[in-house]
Formats: sequence, structure tokens, C-alpha cells
Amino acid sequence: MARILITSAIPYINGIKHLGNLIGSQLPADLYARYNRGRGNEVMFLCATDEHGTPAELAAAKADKPVAEYCAEMHGVQSDIADRFGLSFDHFGRSSSPQNHKLTQHFAGKLAEAGLIREVSEKQVYSHADGRFLPDRYIEGTCPNCGYEKARGDQCENCTKQLDPTDLIDPRSAISGSTDLEVRETKHLYLCQSQLKDQLDAWIDSKADWPVLTTSIAKKWLHDGDGLQDRGITRDLDWGVPVKKGGEDWPGMEGKVFYVWFDAPIEYIACAGEWAEANIKTDADWERWWRTDKGADDVKYVQFMGKDNVPFHTLSFPATILGSGEPWKMVDHLKSFNYLNYDGGQFSTSQGRGVFMDQALDILPADYWRWWLLSHAPENSDSEFTWENFQTSVNKDLADVLGNFVSRITKFCRSKFSEAVPDGAYGEAEQALIADLTTRVRAYEQHMEAMEVRKSAQELRAIWVAGNEYLQNTAPWTAFKTDPEKAAGQVRMGLNLIRFYAVLSAPFIPTASAKMLSAMNTLDTSWPDDVEAALNALPAGHEFTVPEVLFAKITDEQREEWQERFSGIRD
Repeated sequence: MARILITSAIPYINGIKHLGNLIGSQLPADLYARYNRGRGNEVMFLCATDEHGTPAELAAAKADKPVAEYCAEMHGVQSDIADRFGLSFDHFGRSSSPQNHKLTQHFAGKLAEAGLIREVSEKQVYSHADGRFLPDRYIEGTCPNCGYEKARGDQCENCTKQLDPTDLIDPRSAISGSTDLEVRETKHLYLCQSQLKDQLDAWIDSKADWPVLTTSIAKKWLHDGDGLQDRGITRDLDWGVPVKKGGEDWPGMEGKVFYVWFDAPIEYIACAGEWAEANIKTDADWERWWRTDKGADDVKYVQFMGKDNVPFHTLSFPATILGSGEPWKMVDHLKSFNYLNYDGGQFSTSQGRGVFMDQALDILPADYWRWWLLSHAPENSDSEFTWENFQTSVNKDLADVLGNFVSRITKFCRSKFSEAVPDGAYGEAEQALIADLTTRVRAYEQHMEAMEVRKSAQELRAIWVAGNEYLQNTAPWTAFKTDPEKAAGQVRMGLNLIRFYAVLSAPFIPTASAKMLSAMNTLDTSWPDDVEAALNALPAGHEFTVPEVLFAKITDEQREEWQERFSGIRD
């Protein structure tokens, strides 16, 4: 049994996430977690809300609530939506937790001891209109590298170049839009990433199986221009982790907090501590996942995230871990994704454009969305959500292929035999199907192991199609007229295929999978290592029920209504 540690990029607290956010990290991470649990592996799947920084402060101010109260409320909202989408986190934590405060300060102390933190007097942008220093991401302007007009002061989303606010052309406040900005002097702490460049370069070179998207972004930051730069890790804000060395005050840093991009990745580790506390576990229980001197040396650690998060997780966070000199588990595989665009434009949280997770669940159950998003995951390039494609995919894949198969075979058995598996032998057609499915299941497993999301979905659909083609070719409704015993064997195969499909499909569509298992009156979710044995799991006489329709088709009227409803800006 393997041990798999899985983390997905932690979502900002400021509002409900859209479908592009979901497919960029949390949903494929859940797919991989569910698959590995299904194979009998021990899994720790962690996520959390990212609660510090200006986004949280501004969102709380807009809601007219204290920031701590706002964050607690939104954590509850995001946790509930994640549950309803079937995201099977072992723990969904909070970066504002006491565990993360303590661990962030611990890492800062270790980095200081190693000589990897320096104090810098720097110039920071102050907005007179807003009456505050502006963090990097709340200054917008034109990128000097690519000309993108909405580049942020920390990074250009268009070309991913790391920036400082003073690099921007025609800078303005992203809060008020004011250009009445003044550069003032302040002191901050910098992480000396440049001293770790060679270590990081060698570490990335050792990851030969990483996606090209991941390594190309990391290498670009390491080698383009002036190479890897030291990075500020503190900010002049009220809300965040207070700047301390371990538990001691840091002279000259009073009233400052750690930069959200320093403390947020550390929450991956702290989240395990939160899990331990919530489940009455010991430190040893979570340390066996995260410390190589406490048992984590045999853990496979996989991260999932969108391409905009890659630089911080391949460079800054690893620099924190390497620089600490402590035996923390480092990521083994970082699966990154391109962007999912929306109906001719872009999903945008800030502009409220696209379908958001709560809205999606208001109109259709989670499995509809899970299937479409995973089967169209933006792995090798950006992909696009359109309502026409969504309707076609749901209707053809879920309703016509899988749902229709389940409905046809259960109703036919009930009408001609009973609501129990009939007693009939398997013949040549059944043995040929078993051989074909054995090959396909092994291919499905290989794609899932490699985290090839779209290929996994394509293979799963082909497995569903194979069952439909088997029914069409054997036609038990015709065979029944002249050879009821032969038809009984065909129906027995069909009913066993339902359980078989439920197990294989659970990572993609867990709710429908549970319905299929319930209809087949079984709790047997054993993985089909032996396909022939799996297709004999339900013996003759085993009772079942005919389930309700698994997936209703999306009508043209519904599609047109939803397309119109979601064409505007979210309030």
C-alpha cells in the first residue's frame, strides 16, 4: 500500500470560486485522491482557505464586517460548497489558524538563523486616495515586458513575469483607480532566494516526469533576465501572521505581518496539524506525512495548481523548505494546468464573469460539472467552456452512454426475469468483452497514475461504450425469445457491468457511482485488479432495484436560458 500526500492550491477567502478555479486545482486533486483510495492506498488530501493579505481586508470592508469574522464566515461557505461538489478533503483548513501562525514564525526563525533573510529599506507605494500603503497586487499598470495593461505589481498574469510595483508603466491603485500615488520608504524582510538558486535548479532538474508547463515556468523564472531574485516576505498590514522569529519579537518589524505568499504555502503543512487536532491525533500522526525523519520518506507528495501559481510552488516555497535546513517533505510531482476560459472570454473572480461554484450547483448536480470539467481539463493548452459543448457532452456521455446502459439492462431484467441477477453462463461474447475491458482498465489505470486527466476520462468513456456495444451486439431482448438461458448470461454480465462501472467511475462522478452501487444492492467497491472476477461479483439470485434516471438530458431551452442568465456580471 502506497502513501500519497495530495495538496491543491488553496483558494483566496474573498468570495466564491468559479469553475475555472475549480478545474485548475481542487477537482483534479480530488480525482487523484479518490482514485488512490479506490486502489487501497493511504491518502492524505489537504486544502484550506488563504485568508491573509489585502484581498481579505478589502472584501471584509466591502461586507462591512471585521476581517476575522468575515474570514470565518467565508471559510464555512467555501467548505460547504466543496462538500457539495464532492471534494473529499481529509481536512479543509485555514491559513489564519494558530498552527499556521506558529509554523510560519518557526520557518522565518530558521531562515534567519541560516542567514537567508535580510532587512531591506525599500520604497513602497502609498495611495493618498486610499490612505494606505498598497501591496504589490493592488497596484495595476502596463507590463513593461509584454504590454498587458492590467498587470499587477507582483506579477503579470499575461506573461507570468515577476514584477515590482515600480516596474509598471502608468501605475494606478487597483482599489480606487487613483493615480495619486507616492513612493515612501519603509523596511521589510527579504528571503534570499538567489542564494538557493543552484539548489533549486538541481532539484527541478531531478523532476524528469513533471509536466512541461511546470518546468518551463520554473526555469523561466530561474534563468530569464536577471534570474531568481530575492523576495520580500513582509508587508505593512494589520491582518496576517505577526512578524516574529519563532515566538520572539523581531526588532524593527513591529506592526508588520508576513506576506501572504510566504505564509500561505506553509499552511499545507500546518493544515495537517489542524487535521490532527480536529481528529484527536498526536503530532506524530501528522509529522509522518511531512517530516522525512518521522516517516515521510516513503510518502509520494503531489501538488495540483493553475499555471499562475507555479512560480511560488516551484521556487519560493521550496526555497523556504530548503533554506530551513530541516527534513521537511518536498513535492515529488507538481501537476499544473492552463486556464479554462468562458464562452469567448475569461472567467474572472474580480469581474464576476462566468459560472461560479454555487451557481453551478443551483442548476445541476455536481456530477454533471465534474464530468465536463475533468473531461475537458486544460492540461496541454487553455480550454474553453461553452454551453453548447457542455450540453452535448452531458447528453452524449452521461445520459446516452452511461445512464442509458444502466436503465436498459435493469428494466429489461425486471420485465423478463425479476429484480435479481439471473442464472446464465458466459459465452464467447462475454469472454471477448472481459479481454477487451481488461486491456482498457489497465490503460485507464496508467493514465490515472500519470495524472493524465483527459486521457483518463476518454478511456473511462470507452469502457462505458464497450458495454453499450456489447448489449447492441448480443441483443438479449432478441435472444430471450429463442434462448432464454443465453439471454440470462447476457443480462448477468450487464448487471455486473453496472457495479464495475460504479467502481471505475467513482473518482469522476461519485454521486452517480453511489447510486449505481445502491441500485445493485452492494457495498463491494473492490478495484477490478482481476476484471473477470469483478464481472462475476454479483452472483445469480443477487437482488437489485431499478434506479431512477442517473442523468437527465439538458434541453435546448435550458441551455439557452442558462446562457442568457450567465452572460452578465455577477453581483
